[in-house]
Amino acid sequence: MKAIDFVLPTSEQYASNRIAVELETTLSNTLWVTMKKDPTGAIQNFSLPLLHHLSALVHTIKEHGPRWHRDGNTIPIHYAVMRSEHPDYFSLGGDLNYFRDCIRRQDKSGLYHYSRLCLDMLYDWATSSGDSMTTIALVQGRALGGGFESALSADVLIAEEHSEFGFPEIMFGLFPCTGGMSLLARRVGVYQAERMMTNARIYSAVELKEMGVVDEICPRGDGNLAVTKFISHHAKRRVPRLMVQRSRHRIAPLDYAELLAVVDEWVEVAMGLPAAELRVMDMLIMMQAGAHKPGADLPHERRA
Repeated sequence: MKAIDFVLPTSEQYASNRIAVELETTLSNTLWVTMKKDPTGAIQNFSLPLLHHLSALVHTIKEHGPRWHRDGNTIPIHYAVMRSEHPDYFSLGGDLNYFRDCIRRQDKSGLYHYSRLCLDMLYDWATSSGDSMTTIALVQGRALGGGFESALSADVLIAEEHSEFGFPEIMFGLFPCTGGMSLLARRVGVYQAERMMTNARIYSAVELKEMGVVDEICPRGDGNLAVTKFISHHAKRRVPRLMVQRSRHRIAPLDYAELLAVVDEWVEVAMGLPAAELRVMDMLIMMQAGAHKPGADLPHERRA
């Protein structure tokens, strides 16, 4: 038993400047995973350091079960919540600056490594709940591209009413590469998922609630309270709800081979992007680095 406990995660292990992790035992053993703001002031996206920290945490939970180690005790995790410390962004997804640099240097292996890291983190998170844990995404702001995909990978998606979602990749000749189709299709069907992935529209939390993509909406600033209320209600009938969750996972499992095929196709397309598409990417990078503010439209964005 001690050998197993040794590899179980602790909050101290993940006391980094990229994520904060804490188990709240007074709330039905809830693990809060917070993506911290980039210390350089960069826009909120999946930088390589953030991905490495998230991947290590999620993989450990996936490999050894939803358990936490604290004060010499092994504690089961019943709920795991992913959220962002940034007040306006859950995540804008992939690191466009890194993409552009890899394409400029024709570093195909670097781009593939990044994409696989994203895929494996998302897949592990989506399949880590197993038989005894429910995952929750709390979105308090914009969730675009890979940020939207990571929110979709949770069992439950709770959003503050001002939150916005979308897949802008089509604007610069790309497409979601880490599960967008598979994850969205489980909620709205394949044809609607395809439309949402290619129309460059930004969707409000309210509209996605009506479509069945978002599970719950709360006022701005009430996200943590909404999660607490959800868990308190869910925990009253946790076992039968887990059984229904298990059934959903069996009926609509994620196909890792399909997800990996999408990554392969994405890397090939990215490495061959024409100059016109790269100029759009460059413009987005500049906007994200400076002028882009919450609520402002990205080039060619269409609002739902």
